[in-house]
Amino acid sequence: MIHIVFQHNDVEALQKSFAIDASMEGEIVEIKDDYAVGPINDLYSAEGIANRLQWWKDILSEGHYHEIADDGHVDDNKAVSELKTKLTENPDEVAWIWAAQNKHDVSGYYWLMSQLKDYQGRIFILYLNNLPFINEKGNIFYPTSLFQIQPREFIKAKKLARPITLSEFEIDPDEWSKLAADDKGVRLLEGGKKLVQKAYSHYDAELLSYITKDWIKVSKLFQQYYGKVKETTGDAYLLWRLKQMIEDGKLQMQGNMQNMKEFEVRLPEEQTI
Repeated sequence: MIHIVFQHNDVEALQKSFAIDASMEGEIVEIKDDYAVGPINDLYSAEGIANRLQWWKDILSEGHYHEIADDGHVDDNKAVSELKTKLTENPDEVAWIWAAQNKHDVSGYYWLMSQLKDYQGRIFILYLNNLPFINEKGNIFYPTSLFQIQPREFIKAKKLARPITLSEFEIDPDEWSKLAADDKGVRLLEGGKKLVQKAYSHYDAELLSYITKDWIKVSKLFQQYYGKVKETTGDAYLLWRLKQMIEDGKLQMQGNMQNMKEFEVRLPEEQTI
């Protein structure tokens, strides 16, 4: 059995469940890119792959995460190629795709599943869509990420596994192609597996609402922002948006942009929200 997840924290959470139920044990493949942001047009061609890689290099350059801009730690195409080789060489092997109800997982699912059509009947989906689970305090909650689930709850979750249907292999890639053709930079989950798209600047206005004319360290800004905002994205993307707003004159900066604890921003004196 091969398990596929879309967030790094999901790996450890899923591994812990193996000690409770040995039938769950298997290799875990992590799809590392965040397909909920950035260009997704023509991602199955060499040109499309190169365009997205260059976009990430531009996003990460000169910022807090500049050291990983070109270190090769993210290579989802290689991961999928190796996965397909294992499925081809072992006809009895199956793959379980784990996805929670969030834009990151669902976007990753759409990117991935069309590449596995040749293995229809052996590719399973476990989608935690508005399903109740028990947290560490014994209370019912509705997880939005896989890693929020207690190890024992994975045993219950595995009952959700079902094969991706031939119809889904035909329809879902078309939905992803439509999103790609729109050429927008931010994808949001509207419900179920329904993704909608917004402009690259989608998060800017709300991020700006936490910035005043007083200097604030970006590390503190993000702490406040994540503590209050429900629909957001990762540090790397938001740092890029801050850089864009600085270049556009919407923000002023001081300090070291390569360290969020030494990097400060504020509104220009004449700026109002």
